[in-house]
Amino acid sequence: MPCLLKLRTVLLCNYPYLIILLIVAIITIFRLQLPKESIYNKNSKVFAGVLEEYQVDGNKLTLIVSNKEKVIGNYYFKTLKEKNNFLKNIKLGVEIKCFGEFNVPDKNTVFNGFSYKDYLYKEDTFFIVSLSKYKIINRKENIYYKIKNSFYNRVKKLKSAPYIKTFLLGDKNDLKKDVKENYQFLGISHLFAISGMHITFLSGLLLSLLKKLKVREEKRYFIVMSFLSFYLILVGFNASILRAVIFFFLFSLNKIYYFYIKPLNIFILTLAISLLISPYFIYDVGFLYSFGISFALIYFSSLLNSFKYYLTKLFITSSLSFLISIPISLYSFYQINFMSIIYNMFYVPFVTIILFPLSLITYIFPVLDNILIIFIKILEKSTIFLKHINFGILIFPRFNIIYYIMLFIFIVLVIRFKNKILWTFLIFVLVFHYNYLNIFKSSFVTFIDVGQGDSSLFYSNGKAMLIDTGGIMSFNYEKWQKRKNNYSLVKTRTIPYLKSLGIKKLDVLVLTHGDYDHLGEALELIDNFSIDKIYINMGNMNNLEKKINKKHPVKKLKQGDSFNLGEFSIVSLNKNNSNENDSSLVLYIKCFATSVLMMGDATVKSEEVILDTFDIGKVDIIKLGHHGSKTSSSLKFLKEVTPSLAVISAGRDNKFNHPHEVVLKRLKKLSIPYLSTIDKNSINIDLKTLEISFSLD
Repeated sequence: MPCLLKLRTVLLCNYPYLIILLIVAIITIFRLQLPKESIYNKNSKVFAGVLEEYQVDGNKLTLIVSNKEKVIGNYYFKTLKEKNNFLKNIKLGVEIKCFGEFNVPDKNTVFNGFSYKDYLYKEDTFFIVSLSKYKIINRKENIYYKIKNSFYNRVKKLKSAPYIKTFLLGDKNDLKKDVKENYQFLGISHLFAISGMHITFLSGLLLSLLKKLKVREEKRYFIVMSFLSFYLILVGFNASILRAVIFFFLFSLNKIYYFYIKPLNIFILTLAISLLISPYFIYDVGFLYSFGISFALIYFSSLLNSFKYYLTKLFITSSLSFLISIPISLYSFYQINFMSIIYNMFYVPFVTIILFPLSLITYIFPVLDNILIIFIKILEKSTIFLKHINFGILIFPRFNIIYYIMLFIFIVLVIRFKNKILWTFLIFVLVFHYNYLNIFKSSFVTFIDVGQGDSSLFYSNGKAMLIDTGGIMSFNYEKWQKRKNNYSLVKTRTIPYLKSLGIKKLDVLVLTHGDYDHLGEALELIDNFSIDKIYINMGNMNNLEKKINKKHPVKKLKQGDSFNLGEFSIVSLNKNNSNENDSSLVLYIKCFATSVLMMGDATVKSEEVILDTFDIGKVDIIKLGHHGSKTSSSLKFLKEVTPSLAVISAGRDNKFNHPHEVVLKRLKKLSIPYLSTIDKNSINIDLKTLEISFSLD
C-alpha cells in the first residue's frame, strides 16, 4: 500500500514526464543518426517475400513486398487477359518472387521539393524495382491476411468501397487523386486518416455495448484495448492511429487504477512511447498534425469548456486547431487557408456523425451502399465547388525548420496568455514572413528539372515569369491501359517550388512552341495557379494551344517584340517559320549586367536568322536549344555569342541521347563550361552575383 501511494505521488508530479520526454528526445536524435542499410544492392536482380499491398492503375501494377525489408516493384501488364488473371487470382499475404532491375529512388529534383528517396528510407524501403516478371510461390496466407482479404472481398463490389476502405482500414489508394487534392487544399484531409476521431467513436461504441451487456468496467476497458490492439495491427502502425490507440490505453489504465494522471501528462507519455517505437515519426506530417492539434485541445481544454453553445465551441475548436497547425502547414505545404476554419465546422461533424458511422454500418449491411453514396456525392461536389473559392489562401516562402518550431511555441504562448502585445507581434511576424520576398528583393533564374523537357523560372523584385512547363509524353493507350492517376510535373514539382519561394502568381507564362515537352503541363498550371499573361510563338496553333487559349487568352510574340518585368528586359529574337522547332521563341533577357539567352527548341536555321537580324554579342548564360540536340547550337552560333556558361535541360536516360556528343565536343572546343539537369537536377543562378546552387546538393 505505501508503495502504491508513493507511485501515485510520483505520477501526480509533472517533472517525471518532462524528464522522460527529454530522455526520449535525446534517444530519438541519436537513433536518427544511425545509418540503415539494405540487404539488396543495385546489382540485385531477384527478391521474394510476402505481398503486403498492391495497386492496379490502368496497365500499371505496383507491388509492395516485405521480407526483411520492403521493396516496391512496378510492372506493366502486356495484355488485358494478364491483368484480369492477376486481379482474379491475387491475394494479400501470398509469397511472391519478383525479377527485375533495382533502382535507387529519386531525391528532390527541385529546391524545397519532396524527396521520395528520403521518404522511403524512413519507411525502410531502399529500392524501386522495374519488374520483368513475377510469380507466386506460395498461396497460403496467414490469419492476419485472411481477415484483410475477407474485408476487401466484402466491399470490392460496393460503389462506396473507396471510402469504406479509407475510413475503416486507412487505405486511400482507391480515392481519386483530384479528390484527395481537393481535401488537402481545403484543409480537411486530416478527416480521412484513421486517428483520434475514429478511435474515440469505435471505443465509445464498444464500451457502450459492453456496458449494456453488464460487463464490469475494468473488463470492458481491457476488452476494448484488446480489440484496438488487433485493429492497430490490421490497419498498420501509422503515426496518427498509433497516437490515438496509445493515448486510449494510457487513459484507460489511468481510469481503471485511479492514478489521477493529468491528461497533458498522458499526452507526453504517448508522445514518448510513439517516438520510441519509431523516431522517424517526427518527419510524418500526419504525426505532426495529430500531436500538435491533440496537444492544443488538451492544453486549452478549460478554455474550450468555458463555452456553452455547441456552435461557439465548434468554432473555437476549429480556430484553435487552425492556429496551432499554421507552422506545420507552412513548413509542409507553404500555404494556409483561413477558410478551413469554416470548412471544418461543417465537415468535421459531417464526417464524424454521418460519413464514418455510415461507412461502418454499410460494411455490415451492404444494402445501404446507395445511401452512403449520396452523402459521398455531397462531400465531393461541395469540395469541388469550394476549391474554386480562392479567398483566404495565403502563400508563404519556406524558412529554416527552427523558425517553425519557434513559431509553434510562440503561438501556444499567444493563446495561453491572451496578451494584445503578443497577438500584435505574432501578426507582425506572419506579415513579415508573407512579404519576405518583397522586403529582401532578389533576381534569379531556376532551370527546373522536368525530365526530358524545358521549364525555367525567372524572378525579379516580386515579378515571376515561367518559360515553358515541361510535359510527359502520353501514348495512345487502349481503354484498359489508361491510368486514373497520371503523374503531373506541375503539381508535384513546379507549383510546390513556386509556393516554397512565396510566389503567389505568375505575371508571365511563355510557351516557346507547341511541342508537348514544353507546354504539355500548361493546362494543369492554368487550373492550379494564378497567371496574368500567356505568350506563345507566331506559328499556327495546335490542338493543345487552342485549348490553352480557350482557358486563358494568349498573345503571340513576334520577332522584335519586347517587354519589361521587374529588373528584366526581354526581347523576342526568332521569327515564324514553317517548322515548329524553327519557329520556337528565342528570348534575350537582360538583368543588371547579366544576359541570358533562352533558345527553346530553336534549330541551326533559327540561329542563322537571329545572327543575320541581331547583333547579340557575348552572353553570360545560354540555355542550349533543343536539349542539347545536334540540330542546334552550331559552332558558328556558339562562337558568336561566346557564353560564359551553357545550361542543358534534358532527362536522364532519354531515348534521344540528349545532350548529343557532337554538341558537348563543340562546348569543349570553345572552352564553354556547361551544367545539365541530368547531373544536377534543378539549377539556380543568382543574376546579380552569378552564384550557382543545385537541388541535388
